[in-house]
Amino acid sequence: MSSHPPHASKPSITLVLLALLGTHLAAMGAFLGVPVLAPLIAAETGIPPELAGINVALVYGGSLLSTPSTGMLISRLGPVRLCQAALFTIAFGLMIATLGHPVALFLSALICGVGHGPLTPAGSHLLHERAPQKSRALVFSVKQTGVPVGAMVIGLIAPPLGLAFGWRGGIAGLALLAVFTAVALQPLRASLDADRDPSQKFGLQGARSSLGLFRSNPKLRAIALVGSAYGVSQFCFSSFFVVFQTEALKYDLLLAGLNLALAQAAGAAGRVLWGLVADMTGPIVVLSGLGLATAAAAVALALATPDWPPVLVAAAGVAMGATAIGWNGVLLSETARLAPVGQVAAATGMLSFVFALAMLVAPPTFSGLVQVTGAYVAGFVACGICALFGVALLAPLRRAPAAGVRAPHH
Repeated sequence: MSSHPPHASKPSITLVLLALLGTHLAAMGAFLGVPVLAPLIAAETGIPPELAGINVALVYGGSLLSTPSTGMLISRLGPVRLCQAALFTIAFGLMIATLGHPVALFLSALICGVGHGPLTPAGSHLLHERAPQKSRALVFSVKQTGVPVGAMVIGLIAPPLGLAFGWRGGIAGLALLAVFTAVALQPLRASLDADRDPSQKFGLQGARSSLGLFRSNPKLRAIALVGSAYGVSQFCFSSFFVVFQTEALKYDLLLAGLNLALAQAAGAAGRVLWGLVADMTGPIVVLSGLGLATAAAAVALALATPDWPPVLVAAAGVAMGATAIGWNGVLLSETARLAPVGQVAAATGMLSFVFALAMLVAPPTFSGLVQVTGAYVAGFVACGICALFGVALLAPLRRAPAAGVRAPHH
């Protein structure tokens, strides 16, 4: 059977966006399933809940194995089939976690990372040719709202599932969500994967080419480092906010999960807003402002105590969500703009690889700071410092056309 249907109808960009939103939403179980349920897992296994950061680091460690080869995998399988395979891999990894043994949790995080790694580059590949130039940042930002919306959904559903069916039931529910989403993508495959090349050989050359962009393209290198710096604040906040509230502020799990959901909702709204603003003012200005605001919100969380009114803690979380979670779409749109012709997935894969390297260090360091100091203050201050470092990296960048960039189709 031919894999290149000659007259497959092309879905609208709205349908593609909805599919990618659902994919990112379901895939967030890879990152937040274990951390959000960490208090329940700790009560049964005795594993300290603040070690949830190790889980995040291991997920990113797994993604290091798959992101550099994403460009080649897209050519061979097609972006939709790759997203489906990624979601099934995440579901398999989550189910391994239900074994409850520390080794199973270790393997679960690595496998989930392998599955999650290709998703962002595959999404950028699908949108690059379809995003109108005048609203590029907005389109990419809307796609990226699937991440905070997914985290918001997990923050809302995982704690009640865990309390009702045990933490294993909560994890299994997230695995089923990934499976259902993968199946739902199937009708899009004929048209969106029509240009795949099944004869594409699997090898290391594509990975080398992708990672080589970090060395050869100074602007892409700067953007990758900014994303890594901002990512420290984003994922340390997302991974530790629930545990911080239950351990340091003595909130119950349902309230802590609700506050995380509010913060993620602010992140989703922020991504759309910042995308609109970036299309009008330029991405570098927006990214710089978000870095400064993230640092301020991180300091606020560092100062929070059990005596604070709960509404102030929720407000600080919302501020952190809107800023520390709101930057991704703007940065990914700029990555696609700066990428050489035909290398959007490769450039995004390089960005994801550098990001993952940073995440191998950041969450465990946050956990270490908490354990050494006995408080979360140092961890949140470190998040603020990383955000300011990203602002400093943006200073030399200017909004200049990238050589060889092809204008997208309208």
